[in-house]
Amino acid sequence: MTAADRSEERTASARAAGPFDSADAVGPVDVVVLAGGTGRRLDGASKPDVVARGLRLLDHVLAGLEQLRGRGVPLGRVCAVAPAEVTLPDGVLRALEDPPLGGPVAGIAAGLVRLDRCGSAAGLTGVLTCDAPSSWRALPSLIEALRQSEPGTDGVCARDGDHTQYLLGLYRRAALAAAVAPGGVPLRDVAVRRVLGALRVRAIPAARDVVRDLDTWAEVRAWDADAPR
Repeated sequence: MTAADRSEERTASARAAGPFDSADAVGPVDVVVLAGGTGRRLDGASKPDVVARGLRLLDHVLAGLEQLRGRGVPLGRVCAVAPAEVTLPDGVLRALEDPPLGGPVAGIAAGLVRLDRCGSAAGLTGVLTCDAPSSWRALPSLIEALRQSEPGTDGVCARDGDHTQYLLGLYRRAALAAAVAPGGVPLRDVAVRRVLGALRVRAIPAARDVVRDLDTWAEVRAWDADAPR
Protein backbone atom coordinates (compact mmCIF):
# COMPACT_ATOMS: atom_id res chain seq x y z
CA MET A 1 0.00 0.00 0.00
CA THR A 2 1.37 3.42 -0.92
CA ALA A 3 1.62 6.35 1.49
CA ALA A 4 -1.26 8.01 -0.36
CA ASP A 5 -3.39 4.91 0.09
CA ARG A 6 -2.60 4.78 3.81
CA SER A 7 -3.56 8.44 4.15
CA GLU A 8 -6.83 7.86 2.29
CA GLU A 9 -7.56 4.81 4.45
CA ARG A 10 -7.03 6.84 7.64
CA THR A 11 -9.34 9.55 6.29
CA ALA A 12 -11.95 6.94 5.43
CA SER A 13 -11.80 5.46 8.91
CA ALA A 14 -12.14 8.89 10.51
CA ARG A 15 -15.11 9.75 8.33
CA ALA A 16 -16.80 6.46 9.20
CA ALA A 17 -16.35 7.11 12.90
CA GLY A 18 -17.58 10.70 13.05
CA PRO A 19 -20.66 12.75 12.14
CA PHE A 20 -21.52 12.94 8.47
CA ASP A 21 -21.28 16.31 6.75
CA SER A 22 -24.47 16.58 4.70
CA ALA A 23 -22.72 19.03 2.38
CA ASP A 24 -20.80 16.07 1.00
CA ALA A 25 -23.94 14.17 0.01
CA VAL A 26 -24.66 13.28 -3.61
CA GLY A 27 -28.30 12.35 -3.03
CA PRO A 28 -30.26 9.75 -1.08
CA VAL A 29 -28.91 6.21 -0.98
CA ASP A 30 -30.96 3.01 -0.93
CA VAL A 31 -29.11 -0.08 0.30
CA VAL A 32 -29.30 -3.72 -0.79
CA VAL A 33 -27.89 -6.16 1.77
CA LEU A 34 -27.17 -9.63 0.40
CA ALA A 35 -28.12 -12.19 3.04
CA GLY A 36 -28.72 -15.46 1.23
CA GLY A 37 -26.59 -18.27 -0.13
CA THR A 38 -26.05 -21.85 0.93
CA GLY A 39 -23.63 -21.32 3.84
CA ARG A 40 -21.62 -24.22 2.43
CA ARG A 41 -18.42 -23.22 4.25
CA LEU A 42 -20.46 -22.83 7.44
CA ASP A 43 -21.71 -26.41 7.28
CA GLY A 44 -24.99 -25.26 5.76
CA ALA A 45 -25.85 -22.75 8.51
CA SER A 46 -27.97 -19.72 7.65
CA LYS A 47 -25.21 -17.14 7.31
CA PRO A 48 -27.31 -14.06 8.23
CA ASP A 49 -28.42 -15.82 11.44
CA VAL A 50 -24.90 -16.68 12.64
CA VAL A 51 -24.30 -14.91 15.96
CA ALA A 52 -21.02 -13.17 16.79
CA ARG A 53 -20.28 -10.34 19.20
CA GLY A 54 -23.79 -10.75 20.58
CA LEU A 55 -25.73 -10.15 17.36
CA ARG A 56 -26.59 -11.95 14.16
CA LEU A 57 -24.25 -11.00 11.31
CA LEU A 58 -27.18 -9.45 9.45
CA ASP A 59 -28.16 -7.39 12.49
CA HIS A 60 -24.65 -5.94 12.73
CA VAL A 61 -25.10 -4.53 9.22
CA LEU A 62 -28.69 -3.33 9.69
CA ALA A 63 -27.97 -1.71 13.06
CA GLY A 64 -24.89 -0.05 11.60
CA LEU A 65 -26.95 1.46 8.80
CA GLU A 66 -29.31 2.94 11.37
CA GLN A 67 -26.34 4.43 13.18
CA LEU A 68 -25.29 6.11 9.95
CA ARG A 69 -28.81 7.40 9.41
CA GLY A 70 -28.71 8.91 12.89
CA ARG A 71 -25.45 10.68 12.00
CA GLY A 72 -27.01 12.34 8.97
CA VAL A 73 -25.99 9.94 6.19
CA PRO A 74 -28.81 10.30 3.62
CA LEU A 75 -30.04 6.72 3.62
CA GLY A 76 -33.32 5.80 1.95
CA ARG A 77 -34.82 2.33 2.01
CA VAL A 78 -32.96 -0.80 3.07
CA CYS A 79 -33.71 -4.13 1.38
CA ALA A 80 -32.31 -7.44 2.60
CA VAL A 81 -32.09 -10.19 0.01
CA ALA A 82 -32.92 -13.07 2.29
CA PRO A 83 -35.20 -16.14 2.42
CA ALA A 84 -38.44 -16.03 4.37
CA GLU A 85 -36.89 -18.01 7.24
CA VAL A 86 -34.59 -15.09 8.08
CA THR A 87 -36.29 -12.65 10.46
CA LEU A 88 -36.01 -8.99 9.48
CA PRO A 89 -36.60 -5.90 11.64
CA ASP A 90 -39.63 -3.72 10.97
CA GLY A 91 -39.02 -1.29 8.14
CA VAL A 92 -36.49 -3.48 6.31
CA LEU A 93 -37.73 -4.70 2.94
CA ARG A 94 -37.26 -8.29 1.82
CA ALA A 95 -36.40 -9.63 -1.64
CA LEU A 96 -35.23 -12.95 -3.05
CA GLU A 97 -34.31 -14.01 -6.56
CA ASP A 98 -36.75 -16.40 -8.23
CA PRO A 99 -35.85 -19.19 -8.20
CA PRO A 100 -33.54 -18.84 -5.18
CA LEU A 101 -29.79 -19.45 -5.13
CA GLY A 102 -29.11 -17.57 -8.36
CA GLY A 103 -25.98 -15.92 -7.01
CA PRO A 104 -25.25 -12.40 -5.76
CA VAL A 105 -25.82 -10.71 -9.14
CA ALA A 106 -29.34 -12.14 -9.27
CA GLY A 107 -29.79 -11.09 -5.65
CA ILE A 108 -28.89 -7.50 -6.42
CA ALA A 109 -31.38 -7.51 -9.30
CA ALA A 110 -34.11 -8.80 -6.99
CA GLY A 111 -33.30 -6.13 -4.43
CA LEU A 112 -33.56 -3.36 -7.02
CA VAL A 113 -36.95 -4.66 -8.19
CA ARG A 114 -38.23 -4.68 -4.61
CA LEU A 115 -37.05 -1.12 -4.05
CA ASP A 116 -38.80 -0.05 -7.24
CA ARG A 117 -42.08 -1.48 -6.00
CA CYS A 118 -42.00 0.92 -3.05
CA GLY A 119 -42.18 3.97 -5.27
CA SER A 120 -39.50 6.26 -6.58
CA ALA A 121 -36.13 4.62 -5.96
CA ALA A 122 -33.07 6.62 -4.95
CA GLY A 123 -30.57 7.46 -7.66
CA LEU A 124 -27.81 5.70 -5.73
CA THR A 125 -27.71 2.17 -4.38
CA GLY A 126 -25.30 0.78 -1.83
CA VAL A 127 -24.48 -2.93 -1.97
CA LEU A 128 -23.37 -4.74 1.19
CA THR A 129 -23.23 -8.35 2.37
CA CYS A 130 -24.16 -9.77 5.76
CA ASP A 131 -20.93 -11.76 5.96
CA ALA A 132 -18.96 -8.51 6.15
CA PRO A 133 -20.57 -7.26 9.38
CA SER A 134 -18.60 -3.99 9.56
CA SER A 135 -19.03 -3.11 5.88
CA TRP A 136 -21.61 -0.42 6.67
CA ARG A 137 -18.78 1.72 8.02
CA ALA A 138 -17.49 2.27 4.48
CA LEU A 139 -20.61 4.04 3.20
CA PRO A 140 -19.70 7.62 4.23
CA SER A 141 -16.32 7.29 2.51
CA LEU A 142 -17.93 5.80 -0.60
CA ILE A 143 -20.42 8.67 -0.77
CA GLU A 144 -17.61 11.20 -0.51
CA ALA A 145 -15.53 9.36 -3.13
CA LEU A 146 -18.43 9.29 -5.57
CA ARG A 147 -19.05 12.99 -4.99
CA GLN A 148 -15.44 13.68 -5.96
CA SER A 149 -15.36 11.30 -8.92
CA GLU A 150 -15.23 12.31 -12.54
CA PRO A 151 -18.49 12.61 -14.49
CA GLY A 152 -19.50 9.28 -15.97
CA THR A 153 -18.30 7.21 -13.01
CA ASP A 154 -20.81 4.43 -12.39
CA GLY A 155 -19.81 3.75 -8.82
CA VAL A 156 -17.15 3.39 -6.18
CA CYS A 157 -16.08 0.25 -4.28
CA ALA A 158 -13.89 -0.62 -1.36
CA ARG A 159 -10.47 -2.03 -2.12
CA ASP A 160 -8.80 -4.61 0.10
CA GLY A 161 -5.15 -4.60 -0.94
CA ASP A 162 -5.22 -5.37 -4.66
CA HIS A 163 -8.74 -6.81 -4.52
CA THR A 164 -11.75 -4.71 -5.51
CA GLN A 165 -14.74 -5.54 -3.32
CA TYR A 166 -17.61 -5.05 -5.76
CA LEU A 167 -20.06 -6.25 -3.11
CA LEU A 168 -19.04 -3.37 -0.86
CA GLY A 169 -19.88 -0.51 -3.13
CA LEU A 170 -22.05 2.45 -4.03
CA TYR A 171 -23.50 2.60 -7.54
CA ARG A 172 -25.58 4.86 -9.69
CA ARG A 173 -28.81 2.95 -9.76
CA ALA A 174 -29.43 3.07 -13.50
CA ALA A 175 -25.96 1.71 -14.29
CA LEU A 176 -26.25 -1.02 -11.66
CA ALA A 177 -29.68 -2.13 -12.88
CA ALA A 178 -28.52 -2.29 -16.51
CA ALA A 179 -25.53 -4.41 -15.48
CA VAL A 180 -27.32 -6.97 -13.31
CA ALA A 181 -30.49 -7.20 -15.43
CA PRO A 182 -29.69 -6.22 -19.04
CA GLY A 183 -32.90 -5.65 -20.93
CA GLY A 184 -34.77 -6.20 -17.67
CA VAL A 185 -33.75 -9.88 -17.44
CA PRO A 186 -31.77 -10.68 -14.25
CA LEU A 187 -28.49 -12.51 -14.75
CA ARG A 188 -28.02 -15.74 -12.79
CA ASP A 189 -25.00 -17.80 -11.83
CA VAL A 190 -22.51 -15.30 -13.19
CA ALA A 191 -19.37 -13.96 -11.55
CA VAL A 192 -19.72 -10.64 -9.75
CA ARG A 193 -16.38 -9.44 -11.12
CA ARG A 194 -17.48 -10.15 -14.69
CA VAL A 195 -20.70 -8.15 -14.32
CA LEU A 196 -19.85 -5.27 -11.99
CA GLY A 197 -16.27 -5.13 -13.21
CA ALA A 198 -17.61 -3.99 -16.59
CA LEU A 199 -18.88 -0.77 -14.98
CA ARG A 200 -16.80 2.38 -14.68
CA VAL A 201 -15.93 1.90 -11.04
CA ARG A 202 -13.40 3.64 -8.84
CA ALA A 203 -11.89 1.54 -6.06
CA ILE A 204 -10.77 3.22 -2.82
CA PRO A 205 -8.75 1.63 -0.01
CA ALA A 206 -10.65 0.57 3.09
CA ALA A 207 -9.52 -0.53 6.51
CA ARG A 208 -9.15 -4.29 6.88
CA ASP A 209 -11.71 -4.49 9.69
CA VAL A 210 -14.29 -2.85 7.42
CA VAL A 211 -13.89 -5.21 4.47
CA ARG A 212 -13.28 -8.32 6.59
CA ASP A 213 -15.73 -11.06 5.63
CA LEU A 214 -16.63 -14.17 7.58
CA ASP A 215 -17.05 -17.24 5.40
CA THR A 216 -15.98 -19.99 7.80
CA TRP A 217 -16.51 -20.84 11.46
CA ALA A 218 -12.84 -20.13 12.12
CA GLU A 219 -13.26 -16.61 10.71
CA VAL A 220 -16.44 -16.08 12.74
CA ARG A 221 -14.71 -17.19 15.94
CA ALA A 222 -11.68 -14.99 15.22
CA TRP A 223 -13.88 -11.91 14.62
CA ASP A 224 -15.86 -12.68 17.78
CA ALA A 225 -12.65 -12.95 19.79
CA ASP A 226 -11.43 -9.61 18.41
CA ALA A 227 -14.45 -7.74 19.79
CA PRO A 228 -13.54 -4.45 21.51
CA ARG A 229 -13.44 -4.87 25.29
